[in-house]
Amino acid sequence: MMDDLDVRAASGQNVPQLRKHPRVRVSAPFPCSLARVGLLRQGAVEQGLGIVYDVSAKGARVMTEAVITPGDRIAMRLRLPNQAASMFIEAATVRWGKEQTYGVEFEGLSPNDNKHLQTFMNHQSRSGQSLAV
Repeated sequence: MMDDLDVRAASGQNVPQLRKHPRVRVSAPFPCSLARVGLLRQGAVEQGLGIVYDVSAKGARVMTEAVITPGDRIAMRLRLPNQAASMFIEAATVRWGKEQTYGVEFEGLSPNDNKHLQTFMNHQSRSGQSLAV
């Protein structure tokens, strides 16, 4: 699944890098769990499972059936491929959403989780998985 930046990059168009933190596509999408924090909505699915398609030092692109909208704050648990321990992200903000796919921005990662994320991203970049957007 490609977003519009991926399509423009794949078509050979010169696309300026608008992101502060480059993202990398994961070699195989992996599961995560998430839950809305704060006020609950009547009758809405406030937690669920998701699939992570790419990550950056500060966020991820996630597909989920959970009911979340831009501006929502969520907590996430994910285990990066080839990592022994899960990461628990206490706070992330949903920045955008389109057809059950959302961009989330991590807030306040622990130094240990930040290190694991950087190690994973470096490994993915060396494997040729970085996105040219």
